[in-house]
Amino acid sequence: MDASARPPSAGPVPSGAAGQGGTEDSSLPPEREALVADLEAKLGVRFRDRPLLHLALVHGSAAAEGRTPHGENYERLEFLGDSVLNLAISDYLYRRFPGRLEGDLARLRASIVSEGGLARVARELDLGRYVLLGRGEEKGGGRSRPALLADALEAVLGAVYIDSGYGVAHYCVTRVFAGELSRLEEPGEGDYKSQLQELVQQQERRLPRYRITGQRGPEHDRAFVAVVEVNGRTLGEGRGRSKKEAEQAAAQQAVELLRRGRAG
Repeated sequence: MDASARPPSAGPVPSGAAGQGGTEDSSLPPEREALVADLEAKLGVRFRDRPLLHLALVHGSAAAEGRTPHGENYERLEFLGDSVLNLAISDYLYRRFPGRLEGDLARLRASIVSEGGLARVARELDLGRYVLLGRGEEKGGGRSRPALLADALEAVLGAVYIDSGYGVAHYCVTRVFAGELSRLEEPGEGDYKSQLQELVQQQERRLPRYRITGQRGPEHDRAFVAVVEVNGRTLGEGRGRSKKEAEQAAAQQAVELLRRGRAG
């Protein structure tokens, strides 16, 4: 993980991380205790209160069948975990991409915390294996349902926060989401058309207009030339093997021009 993306409170692996701190809790049945311990290892976090992690894995269908005291399930932890996840990812993005605008950061965060993104991470953890389901939900394939997996992952993160605090929760998020985070675009790359649109609307409340002004080279190696204009002014020109690539190149030039103007 990029050190600049870690909050000061996270520092090195925090006190609640695997192998550091925490206490054993034998109040769970041995089979369940073993499952929870296995998930702890995947999370890289040692729980002081293992029954809390167990609760984060109890679906409402299991609670309704009386499989937990007082009908408890993971919904309250899911509510909390949603906010913990959003804060940790926002914190990470803010530090990793200091030059990105608010709209860019929001789009990147949405791609990570979407149901699909959460479900992918949950599958990598094999989280469905640990969730306690009611008989009907089990028969209905709930253990592999994306929405259920996403909810359970948020609940687990909520439990990490309650048990060990924000530093450990941030560490856990960046650990288990490492694959998703590694695929994010580096600063200066990516969807320049979106970046340009946001910059222009902030300054002029107009939309950029793209035009293909020419084609060069033989058909098997053709290059397109595009320009981007705002209010009749040409802000950038670019070339590419496709019209879309040429427009992105023109947008990149325009973004760099506008940012230099801001810096000046």
